[in-house]
Amino acid sequence: MVTTRRSHGPQQNGEIAGESFPMTGGGGGSTRRPATAARSRWRPSASSEPEPDARRAAAAARRRGRGDHGPLRLMDVSPRTLAFLGLASFALMSVAFVAYTGGWWEEVEAEGAATLRTVMRSVTPLPAPRMMDLAQFQGDHKESLYWGTYRPNVYLGIRSRTPLSLIAGLMWIGLKNGQYFLRHVCQDSDELSTYGWTAHNGRDYGHQVLVDHGLFLTTSFLKEKGEGSGYGGDWAVRLDANCERSSISDAQGSTTHLFFYIADESGKSITMGSHVPSSRGSVLLASGSHDEIDDWELYLRSEDNLEIHRAGFKSTTMHNLSDLVQQAVATNAMQTGNLNLPDMTEDSSNIMIYQVSIKTPAQIDIVFLSGSASKNPTVEERISKLTGPMLSARLESKQKEFEERYDQIFNVNNKIDSKELSVGRAALSNLLGGVGYFYGQSKIALPKGFTQKNGDKYIPYWPAALYTAVPSRSFFPRGFLWDEGFHQLVIWRWDVHISMDIIGHWLDLLNSDGWIPREQILGAEALSKVPEEFVLQYPSNGNPPTLFLAIRDLASGIHAKQFSDDEAEKISTFLERAYIRLNSWFQWFNSTQSGKYEGTFYWHGRDNMTTRELNPKTLTSGLDDYPRASHPNDEERHVDLRCWMLLATNCIRSIAEFLKMDSALEKDYYKMSNQLSDFGTLNKWHLDDKIGAYFDYGNHTEKVRLRWYDVQDKDTMRQELLRETLQPPQLQLVPHVGYVSLFPFMMGAIPPESWVLEKQLDLISNTSMLWTDYGLRSLSRTSSIYMKRNTEHDPPYWRGAIWINMNYMILSALHHYSHEDGPYKGRAGELYDKLRSNLIRNIVKNYDETGFFWENFDQKNKGKGKGARSFTGWTSLLVLIMAESYPTLHR
Repeated sequence: MVTTRRSHGPQQNGEIAGESFPMTGGGGGSTRRPATAARSRWRPSASSEPEPDARRAAAAARRRGRGDHGPLRLMDVSPRTLAFLGLASFALMSVAFVAYTGGWWEEVEAEGAATLRTVMRSVTPLPAPRMMDLAQFQGDHKESLYWGTYRPNVYLGIRSRTPLSLIAGLMWIGLKNGQYFLRHVCQDSDELSTYGWTAHNGRDYGHQVLVDHGLFLTTSFLKEKGEGSGYGGDWAVRLDANCERSSISDAQGSTTHLFFYIADESGKSITMGSHVPSSRGSVLLASGSHDEIDDWELYLRSEDNLEIHRAGFKSTTMHNLSDLVQQAVATNAMQTGNLNLPDMTEDSSNIMIYQVSIKTPAQIDIVFLSGSASKNPTVEERISKLTGPMLSARLESKQKEFEERYDQIFNVNNKIDSKELSVGRAALSNLLGGVGYFYGQSKIALPKGFTQKNGDKYIPYWPAALYTAVPSRSFFPRGFLWDEGFHQLVIWRWDVHISMDIIGHWLDLLNSDGWIPREQILGAEALSKVPEEFVLQYPSNGNPPTLFLAIRDLASGIHAKQFSDDEAEKISTFLERAYIRLNSWFQWFNSTQSGKYEGTFYWHGRDNMTTRELNPKTLTSGLDDYPRASHPNDEERHVDLRCWMLLATNCIRSIAEFLKMDSALEKDYYKMSNQLSDFGTLNKWHLDDKIGAYFDYGNHTEKVRLRWYDVQDKDTMRQELLRETLQPPQLQLVPHVGYVSLFPFMMGAIPPESWVLEKQLDLISNTSMLWTDYGLRSLSRTSSIYMKRNTEHDPPYWRGAIWINMNYMILSALHHYSHEDGPYKGRAGELYDKLRSNLIRNIVKNYDETGFFWENFDQKNKGKGKGARSFTGWTSLLVLIMAESYPTLHR
């Protein structure tokens, strides 16, 4: 039964008067993560200035001027590469630069053509055929992914994969400690007991559970293309609401307030539906038209007693929808004493919000029909199929399909128990349910000393789309380059077409130098979650090229005949198109991250002038504060980057072999792969013979500490925590055992018969160093920097905590060596079984106790989850750990 009243006022727990309305919520300005909880890739602190700063830029310039770097050089390029990168590049760069920047270069040109060319290249697309223009990403594939839950930053958000989309979503009023709070944007401050997808197939079905202080909500999403549907098909959302009676006083009279909205990012006006009838049946909430789907209509149907209020707004921005609702409800509450929308709409409103007030338990179905018209005879039939009993049957069928597909793909039934099985399904579902679509322009930092006429110190990247998974819906609801490779290890096994689509989007972000911005902050919604000082991207900064992990799997899978004929054909076409982009990406690393000597590499951009950091961070490595050489300079050699380069060369080489390429370029990759695989050279540069551990090399001393200094500041004295060096640094191996030490082991670079392998197993299994009952520590307890703060405001991050992505890589290596003939095969197998069991048990235990997956785990507190919660990025590798499915790095 659906009715409308302009004066709905909850009689208790909802009655307010005057200005006593303490409702707060996720508005544009209130959704930023508290600094103390921030992931250190952009954690605010006194010493974490955006990199590189002026001193780093100057130091980098001096290093480049000396010309003493010796990258592994490619001796030739293919004709195809030359055609794209040579003849067309300058013209394309010039046109793009004018289009995207507005011509401020005229002032710069006089100061140096070299700087101008550098800036031009940094914001110019790589002149090569786009991945997303491939035929396999058009037609049915493109339409099948048009609609989805592609707004991971909100509890339920639907949009299409188009820059200016219709968007829809859910809000509700939560009650905590007698106060009302508006829920919309995922944020820890809401203190939900749990939220997340328990099932999601990445395409047309998802089921989510949310528990908010006694309010139990489930959201189900279903999409299908039927007769009469427009482009992308129709979709339905089912909302089930219930209350824990003991948590609400006098629950018999309690009212739950849900808000569902639809908005047009293009600004087109939306027509409000007619008056709601009092009899049971579907209610037309709104209608409109959109360029890609033509006419559309939004309906609501429920068998429960509802009251609906509404409001319409005209706005060009969508990231502040929470603020619009909160202000409208608060204003109306102060004027009328009623907790509801004012039933008013602005002229030409392009945002329509509907408040549905219910007595729980209640069930509401909302249906979006594309290509519809009210007089179309199929409309009622389409509504019936997507509501009520027919929707119940469809959801039940989709759930069964999801479970059967999960069992078929991951084949875990004989490896784990039923509780672990459900947690594994939730891990996959949260990863797939966290896939988002973003559109906008990254902000690229200008070189030192340059600003735009308006004072901006950045220049925009070209407008670009990104379809990607995200690490965390609450803390990091945007694309991160180094995370994404781990995400795709899971996703390609579930749906290789979605995985190629995501990887293709990332590769299309390569600029003309072969660089990809490591953090993608595209669009107002994504921007609203990032403090301003961490928005700019620096074209000198890299990030581990983890996408090669998944791409190598795809290439190897064809050789192993893992895919159907149709899949294999599309993967082959994908790899052929990707080859030129992967080559450019590799060449960027090879030319900008090279060491002083041929075949050595280090992460450039570390601060060699800092006095505030105990050990200057290496954010570009992905391992942030993992200890490196205490005094950065160009003598550094980073063993993890060397291993990433080995992975990249092996991957490109395998693609070339598969595609039967036989040019000088491919022969160079063969040569480089052999050079980087050379065990003797690896040991020469990075092995400590005494303990059998691999280390970085650089200008280092262990005798450093942080201590308080009195500092004169004009007429006052203040204290600063600064670094004190007690012993001069010298060139040496950096003696910190941890994840970095194990990279050659992870990549299978150690021969199975080598004594070094035995030493690696010793390090892994040593409880005084890395081993715990919950997973492997990131840094040994014997390290001088173990669990030490890096600055006053920068707590340890990769200095002891247990991280699942690195544990997965180590587990993969143990699995590999347990199947290789050699003297350590048995021991590797024993450690593999124990580590796998520990990881599964701890992640499942934390999920069972807290309702969340976690960013990392506390090695000092019984493996308790910490960091970002609802972190379903690489923690979802749990699925592959359960399935014993590992990357093909070692074959």
